[in-house]
Amino acid sequence: MEPVRERLRETPVKSGAADYLLTLDREDYSALYPRMVRYVLAVSDGERRLASFRTNTFEYSPLSPLAAESVALEKAGEWEKELAADPSRILREFREREPKPAKQPSADLVLLQGSPRPDGNCAILAGWATDAARDRGRTAEVIYPHDLDIHCCIGCYQCYNTGTCVFDDDMNGIIDAVRGARLIIVCSPVYTNTVTAGLKLVIDRMQAYHAERTLFGGKDGQHGLLFSVAGRKGGGNFTCITKVVTAFFKNCGIEPAGEILIDSVDAVKDIREIAGKREEVSGLVRRYL
Repeated sequence: MEPVRERLRETPVKSGAADYLLTLDREDYSALYPRMVRYVLAVSDGERRLASFRTNTFEYSPLSPLAAESVALEKAGEWEKELAADPSRILREFREREPKPAKQPSADLVLLQGSPRPDGNCAILAGWATDAARDRGRTAEVIYPHDLDIHCCIGCYQCYNTGTCVFDDDMNGIIDAVRGARLIIVCSPVYTNTVTAGLKLVIDRMQAYHAERTLFGGKDGQHGLLFSVAGRKGGGNFTCITKVVTAFFKNCGIEPAGEILIDSVDAVKDIREIAGKREEVSGLVRRYL
């Protein structure tokens, strides 16, 4: 999305034989989050941006003595003096970086497997889904969050400064996979009325992908499916999990396109015994591939 921009400061700075332009812009993202404002301090040579510093209002919690605007203004004053004296540190440590290029997608179907059990009913669902994709000549990848190094989201909102998370871990690969897929499937048993812990880590950390799409745009036309099993009888067991996964899809710009919810699994034990279930899964996958 394009924010409403306002130029707060524009200061020419001479440093030896070099001429720089120091600017401070206020970007209003209130259409995204109430009262979210990002401040962008930048150094340019008149043609290209050489260095930048960004901060936003959501980084600062109620008990913090700092505020985004005052931090940006103070930084602008410091940079003006330092640029005139010796710009090398600023140009080195705050060098303007292009957004990281997206990894080339390796799979048309990406399935986020929430179940930590390799031989359970969610594994059966995942197998049916990937078989259907490959039978159609498409590629498929199953991601197991519980086997990966994924730090929990800390709600720092710094991803809205750069479009990337402050944590450099296995979540980067998940975002690359989701970014390039045509169809994303979330597969999870119901744990305490919602998704499993490993899957919830992924859902929260995908906020960085939301920030990336907000700042730089993203792919359209992706679809998302939910496959879930619950031990107890009744559709009410899926009330929370469907709301969580639907919100996840929408946050990532993915259109929720359907769900397969299987209850009473404690009694059934093996969903392969349910007539027509494999065909239902395969048909839904083929529809969106």
